[in-house]
Amino acid sequence: MAFIAEDLAATTNVDGKTRQTIAPRLLAHLQKIAEQRVPITYQELAKALGLVPPNAIHQVTEAMEHLMAEDAATDRPFIAAIAISKARGGLPAPGFFDCARRLGRFAGDEEGPEAWAFHAGEFNAAVSFWAATATTGKSGKRRMDLHSTQAPASTQLRIDSRGSAGGIR
Repeated sequence: MAFIAEDLAATTNVDGKTRQTIAPRLLAHLQKIAEQRVPITYQELAKALGLVPPNAIHQVTEAMEHLMAEDAATDRPFIAAIAISKARGGLPAPGFFDCARRLGRFAGDEEGPEAWAFHAGEFNAAVSFWAATATTGKSGKRRMDLHSTQAPASTQLRIDSRGSAGGIR
């Protein structure tokens, strides 16, 4: 079964009638965050986009899945890797890993060392790729080799021997 992203990232305005897509606004905001080379929580993203409860974080995660599908289709690093869950100590929510699995990029345990390693690799590739895209204004069409997209050593997400994120170097 193919993953279809067209219906994702749609939200209903306060009036309950107008549907709009937040994915383009989310992409623009994540590109700015990529330039800073630091992760951001889903809650901070919802606030930055002006989304209010209920379901603000759910709206962000639906838009994230839409962006992940676009990134997978164009062989780019997942810009969604820049977002993390406040409750998971530096990892994205399980839905990030579920979506990456559906898109054929992740096959490990969403809680284990594979998740930490996968996220660190995607985060480092994403901040390098998307920061460069935001700076040059050019969108890459293919995923670059992880070695060429690595963030500078001073800003790479580290994984310690237990599989936990050690923060930004």
